[in-house]
Amino acid sequence: MPNFCAAPNCTRKSTQSDLAFFRFPRDPARCQRWVENCRRADLEDKTPDQLNKHYRLCAKHFETSMICRSSPYRTVLRDNAVPTIFDLTSHLNNPHSRHRKRIKELSEDEIRTLKQQKIDEAFGRKQATQELNENNEQNIVSEEGGEEQEEEAVPLTLEERENKDYLKSLFEILILMGKQNIPLDGHNVDELPEGIFTSDNFQALLEYRINGGDEVLRKRFEMTAVNLEYCSKTQQKQMLEICENCVREETLREVRDSHFFSIVTDEVVDIAGEEHLPVLVRFVDDSHNLREEFIGFLPYEADPEILAVKFHATITEKWGLNMEYCRGQAYIVSSGFASKMKVVATRLLEKYPQAVYTLCSSCALNVWLAKSVPVVGVSIALGTIEEVCCLFNQSPQLLVELDNTISALFQDNEEKGNELKKICRSQWTGRHDTFEVLVDLLQALVLCLDAVSSDLSVRWNSFIVGRAFVLSSALTDFDFIVTIVIMKNVLSFTRAFGKNLQGQTSDVFFAAGSLTAVLHSLNEVMENIEVYHEFWFEEATNLATKLDVQIKLPGKFRRAQQGNFDSDMTSENYYKEILSVPTVEHIIQELKDIFSEQHLKALKCLSLVPSVMGQLKFNTSEEHHADMFKNDLPNPDTLSAELHCWRIKWKHRGKDIELPATIYEALHLPDIKFFPNVYALLKVLCLLPVMKVENEKYGIGRKRLKAYLKNTLTEQRSSNLALLNINFDIKHDLDLMVDTYIKLYPDKVEFQDCIPSNNSEVTDDA
Repeated sequence: MPNFCAAPNCTRKSTQSDLAFFRFPRDPARCQRWVENCRRADLEDKTPDQLNKHYRLCAKHFETSMICRSSPYRTVLRDNAVPTIFDLTSHLNNPHSRHRKRIKELSEDEIRTLKQQKIDEAFGRKQATQELNENNEQNIVSEEGGEEQEEEAVPLTLEERENKDYLKSLFEILILMGKQNIPLDGHNVDELPEGIFTSDNFQALLEYRINGGDEVLRKRFEMTAVNLEYCSKTQQKQMLEICENCVREETLREVRDSHFFSIVTDEVVDIAGEEHLPVLVRFVDDSHNLREEFIGFLPYEADPEILAVKFHATITEKWGLNMEYCRGQAYIVSSGFASKMKVVATRLLEKYPQAVYTLCSSCALNVWLAKSVPVVGVSIALGTIEEVCCLFNQSPQLLVELDNTISALFQDNEEKGNELKKICRSQWTGRHDTFEVLVDLLQALVLCLDAVSSDLSVRWNSFIVGRAFVLSSALTDFDFIVTIVIMKNVLSFTRAFGKNLQGQTSDVFFAAGSLTAVLHSLNEVMENIEVYHEFWFEEATNLATKLDVQIKLPGKFRRAQQGNFDSDMTSENYYKEILSVPTVEHIIQELKDIFSEQHLKALKCLSLVPSVMGQLKFNTSEEHHADMFKNDLPNPDTLSAELHCWRIKWKHRGKDIELPATIYEALHLPDIKFFPNVYALLKVLCLLPVMKVENEKYGIGRKRLKAYLKNTLTEQRSSNLALLNINFDIKHDLDLMVDTYIKLYPDKVEFQDCIPSNNSEVTDDA
């Protein structure tokens, strides 16, 4: 069997990584020699294919000169290697051994035949060595005589063609692993006993292809030890990087052809223990479709200035995008990273003023604002909310328990209770009114978690009981309660504004005009913060009383004030200074930064969309706002006349013709090519990250990213394999990958002469 040596009286296993094991050859003549020398009668009726797949011989049965190393990672047999070292007598001392294999007794004629074969082999090896020496001398003479000749393109040799086919097979395996999300490592090396060899997933698939009839791989590895690495981790990494770059380049080529694009990043993620920043690119393809594609991970840096430099270098130098054509940038970040990504945005704006800093359409404004608040208590509250939502989503039984609790609490208001039940079954942590929902749900959540953590029956496993206890304690902390109540009230001023930004194109257009009113309201709150905070704090204390939570200062503050008898800080004043004031100030400033003058002018250009024109009675003036995109237009001098024709076209349309309601619909109009400036403006406008991707099938890059992160263990994630998995439908050129590898690593693909290995290196016992 594959795990045991087929030689008689040999009990070695192929799991011993310090001892090489070899397959039986498929060549009928050579395979017959191996079987004859093994003296295994039960192997004589098996075909070479069967022997190659299911039987192995360890290195102990070959002369040292028959074993060679073609690289530090490969132990191979010479082409004419035949096993000659066998123990054919020890079974006589233990005839009942369960490891004993049947040994064939040879006749005198068979013994004479074997001796003659050995003599013929020795003579053949000597003759081959002489021919090799003569050929080397001739090659040296021919090379010296041809030094002055011009170099000419020569066709690939048989050896070079075989090598390219071999590399192509390896790339096919890596691409398959990426698309199917198969990690490279099949086993945790730390869990294996020392000296034990087991194939990783890459080698297992490679062996499967060999056994499945891949002649290229079979020829390459037929005489290679089966219990050593066929392809080193370094080579796998190099090949994966080439796969990643080639697949990414397919998308980047479309981006360059489109000229204009926007950059969007998602939340920082953990890739095999290191923080990475997912990067997506927005562009309009040749079919006039707005697409958002994932193009890779960028290693995260703690220093924002270093991160900004590396971010810019990666996009421009490594990925080859011209940032002069970047028309938008947006960053979705988790709590604690917002300030650093804002530095990145600022540095890019300094170099490229046209790269407008905006909100991302996939993130609610209030959620984005909450994550950016530089108050530790808010970050902790957001983390707690995510953990609560995650726990209930993992267990349908918990959701049923929560439903029952909500029904009991809202007996007098069934409509409200049913609405909350429905919300609980959605990703409510990403809603515009997340904090309002949480305040309404808080009592039900606490009662449900308390019931689970104190349940004496065996309904819940220990993990759920433990998490329920911890989360119940977190939800009933007064610091958490006052934080969510204040956030609910502050963000109520931006809720409608943010909801419109994720609405229809007309909603986004009119939202841009309402920003002034939103800022006016928040400034009025800031001027009267004493009064507003008093109401907010009273609401928090009432909620805490309902949950039987003690109203007190945070423990860390009380500990810091020990011995300070002059401190008369009350809870109300403490939370005003530490939470309400900085939160309102921050949100005002963030709104001003994210909705800059350039951003608002761009949104005003949405009046180009015919449905918005109609709502404005076709009394629009895009020329003034479109001035910022003047250099992006094919014929800027004719813009005014073209816009006039565009308005007239829709104002005097037929009664049965509906006005296009989105940029997507406008871009796909049959006669849009007759309005080149309008077409160019619409293309640039839809690139703004604040505009949603209308056709969902062109915005699946982010969904696939989320699915990959959800379905892959942190320690098994790979930035290279992730790109292949997320972009599994992008075409790939295997020949390009092979040529790139040969060009970058010529020393890795040269065939090396077999060098006799040190016998102790491959044949020592485990």
